[in-house]
Amino acid sequence: MAISISTLGKQATVTRESPTCMSQDYIGTELGLFARATNWKAYVAGMLRSRILGDVLDVGAGIGSNIPVMMDDQVLSWTALEPDPALAQVITARSRVHVVCGTINDLPRDRLFDTILYMDVLEHIAYDRNEASDAARLLAPGGNLIVLVPAHQFLFSAFDAAIGHHRRYNLRQLRALTPTGCRIEMCRLLDSVGFFASLANRILLRQADPSERQIAVWDRVMVPVSRVLDPITGYNFGKSALIVWHKPSGQAAPSDFIMKSDESVNGTMGR
Repeated sequence: MAISISTLGKQATVTRESPTCMSQDYIGTELGLFARATNWKAYVAGMLRSRILGDVLDVGAGIGSNIPVMMDDQVLSWTALEPDPALAQVITARSRVHVVCGTINDLPRDRLFDTILYMDVLEHIAYDRNEASDAARLLAPGGNLIVLVPAHQFLFSAFDAAIGHHRRYNLRQLRALTPTGCRIEMCRLLDSVGFFASLANRILLRQADPSERQIAVWDRVMVPVSRVLDPITGYNFGKSALIVWHKPSGQAAPSDFIMKSDESVNGTMGR
C-alpha cells in the first residue's frame, strides 16, 4: 500500500511493505540532534567512500540524515528502510531515494543489494545474529555489509537505555557475527577522544539525553582530534565500532569465506 508522497522531481517514494509498520518502543527522539553532527558523519563517510556503491539498502534509516553525506556518483539507487512510519515520512526530498516502511524481513528475497548499511542500528535489534544473517542473504556477490555500532558495554549509560539500545559491542563480538559466506574487510574502533566523553557521561553526568551544546562540542572539537589520533592508535581505541563484511563474487566453501583481514591491525584482544 503506497503512502501519498509524490514521486516527481527529487521527492521520495514511501511504500508500506508490511501492513503493520510498527515503531515499537523506539521513537528516534535523538535523531534530529545527531543529524547536526556533520563532522562525525563526514569522518565515517570518508572512511567508507569506496565501499558504498551500486544499489544501496539503508536499514533503519531514521530521518535520512546519512543519505546526503554517503550518497555520491558511485550509488545507482538508494533504498531507505525504516520501520517507523512517522520517521519514514520525513525522508521526502532525497534524490534517487525509495523509502520503504518495514523491516528487512518485509523485503522480497530476490531483491539483492550491492551495499547494505546499519548505521547505529544493530544495537537496537534484539536478535542481532539473525539480523546479520538475513541481511547477508540480500547482499549481491561482490557486495558489502557495513555496520556501525556503539562500543564497550561498560560505557552503557542511561542514554543507551533511553533510546532503546540492547547492548554495546566489542570487536570480538562483532567478528563473531560474521555471516556465513562473508569475510571481514575492516573491523576497527573510532572516536578515541569521544570515548572519554562517553565515559564521563557513564560515571559522572549519567544523562539520558545529551544537550545540543554537548553534541556540538563533541562534533566540532573532539571528532576532528579523533580523526588525527585514531590512525595513530591503530584504530584500537574509541567509543564506536565499525565492521565491513564482504561477500566474494566467486564461489567457495563458507569456511573459506570467513576471514579476519584486520587482525593484523586490531590484534586478538576482545574490545
